[in-house]
Amino acid sequence: MTRTPSFEVHTKDDADAGTVLLGGIADIGAAGLTGIDYLVDHLETTQIGWVSTRNLPVVAPVSDGEPRHPIRLYSVNDTGITILLSELFVPVPVAAPFVDAVLEWTNANGIGEITLVQGTPFPHSEDEHLVFHVGTEAYRRTHFTNESTADIEALPGGVLDGVHAQILVRSLEETDPSVGVLTTPSHPPGPDIDAALRLLDALARLYEIDVDEQELQARSEEMHRYYEELAARLNVLQQNEQSVENRDFPENRMYM
Repeated sequence: MTRTPSFEVHTKDDADAGTVLLGGIADIGAAGLTGIDYLVDHLETTQIGWVSTRNLPVVAPVSDGEPRHPIRLYSVNDTGITILLSELFVPVPVAAPFVDAVLEWTNANGIGEITLVQGTPFPHSEDEHLVFHVGTEAYRRTHFTNESTADIEALPGGVLDGVHAQILVRSLEETDPSVGVLTTPSHPPGPDIDAALRLLDALARLYEIDVDEQELQARSEEMHRYYEELAARLNVLQQNEQSVENRDFPENRMYM
């Protein structure tokens, strides 16, 4: 019996997959997953399927006491868009069979375009908090030849791995579907909500999606306050430790 990890996409018989697939997968910083999950919760969506796994450790997401599949597919009502949301981290060694299953499903259902979003935890400065794109020629021609997306610059260099690398390399050999990845610097361990907001804004402009980001912005502000208060408390503790180290104590330590 083979123990090779495998994936299989399951969808309802009457499911309308549309023509565009947007995807976010659990990774370091969880920026892509957070942004995609927010879309599912704040747009009118219908779950149309899931992806099953074999010979791979899984997680069981729970909502209101009910377990859910960790990798799910949602149709965004009246838009022609399907969302792939994976709360399961897909390790690099099994990225190929995962992409095999996804592309087999997209090809069978007439998906013409795939956009994946991700946060990338690399050293960066504050002025590099931007969204970058990488994609096939057809993808770039469709989305990045107008002023509304001019600030979503081409990724100048670097290396992608895992699912994102697999699907981009496949696109070099096949013309359909057109494929693109939107990426932004992220901060581990996450969730990096600021990075998720940047990815949401980029998706909203690429696909004319109208989603209220106020709730996510409020969560971002709350997290900023938490870390500011935590930093202040740590600073006080460090100052107290220094004051103790600088004190003179008697040589007789029998009561210490």
